[in-house]
Amino acid sequence: GCGGEACARRQGERWGEPARGGERQRAHRGPGAAMATLLLDVETGHNEMIHDAQLDYYAKKLATCSSDTTIKVYDILSDQQWQHQSDLKGHDGPVWQVAWAHPKFGVVLASCSFDGKVIIHREQPAGQWQKIFVSHEFQSSANSIAWAPHEYDLCLACVSSDGQLCVLSHNSDDSWSVSRARVPNGLGLNAVSWAPYGVNQGRERRLVTGGCDNTVRIWYCTEENGQLSEWREEHQFDNEHSDWVRDVAWAPSIGLPCNTIASCSEDGKVVVWTQPDLSSNRWDKVVVRDTNGTPVWRVSWSITGSVLAVSAGDSDVTLWKESLDGNNWVQISDVNEDTFAQSQPALDDQQQQPDYQQPEYQQQDYQQQDYQQQDYQ
Repeated sequence: GCGGEACARRQGERWGEPARGGERQRAHRGPGAAMATLLLDVETGHNEMIHDAQLDYYAKKLATCSSDTTIKVYDILSDQQWQHQSDLKGHDGPVWQVAWAHPKFGVVLASCSFDGKVIIHREQPAGQWQKIFVSHEFQSSANSIAWAPHEYDLCLACVSSDGQLCVLSHNSDDSWSVSRARVPNGLGLNAVSWAPYGVNQGRERRLVTGGCDNTVRIWYCTEENGQLSEWREEHQFDNEHSDWVRDVAWAPSIGLPCNTIASCSEDGKVVVWTQPDLSSNRWDKVVVRDTNGTPVWRVSWSITGSVLAVSAGDSDVTLWKESLDGNNWVQISDVNEDTFAQSQPALDDQQQQPDYQQPEYQQQDYQQQDYQQQDYQ
């Protein structure tokens, strides 16, 4: 948000994506649509716009980042209580994204910034944060980061405005190794997402990126005798989006032998790409939403991969689910400013309403007739 607030909302499953400002356009809500409810309103204290807000694996910690160059970490005590824990510094420009690693590696948080740096922080001991690695691989803005599935150990993908894809891998001696790839045309990359573990047959690791050339690209590398090959481009979708691709998200695996990727663009389109046969290079596409030019900034899958959250420039976060016939997607819920306005008074009353059962209120004797007899002229 632009006002220094981070909001947590719930609609059946856990989410952690921010909305962007802009004019509102209402999309048709499909059958069974419902309004998501506001769980928690956090006054972050950021001095400038918030670019990202992410809950950790257990939804017990919240990290936010802002144009004020800082990262703030909060403990989520309950659905109604939160506590500011730490301010993390080290960036010299706006911080675009934060990402929590899997808890098997401890409490580890990565961040990327306009200054080109990618910083990895670790909390050890509790309440004390330290930088365990600072990457200077990029000469331009580091735009997006994503942790690999934990089966690949501690591994972070990063993309930048100079068209580079870098994968940082943690080694047994606590050092970090870097593997790189670059977009052939040199145009910038805006987003990156990992394929889930175990669905890619012979190609062990895959990534998807979205860039300033309006193209969605899939990359892969193989592992032989414990050694990883270079990252190579496998496939690209370049005929659907007519403006910068702002975000991509590879859907989690639920055991089905298929791959699903969502992409969104400044042209207002949200597209879902599906690979029904892993042995084929054929991908089918469905346009989930077209805002007719209103930019779409972020897409995010639910934990089961059945619901897609879309954050657009119309100030709405909408939730979408595939229809039974598989030919289109229907909107099942939305989170907009009206929802926030309706729930905010109740939340404020709950947090700020004085308890009139307290002795300090019981001891006050307000005689109504005393006020009536006063002559205010």
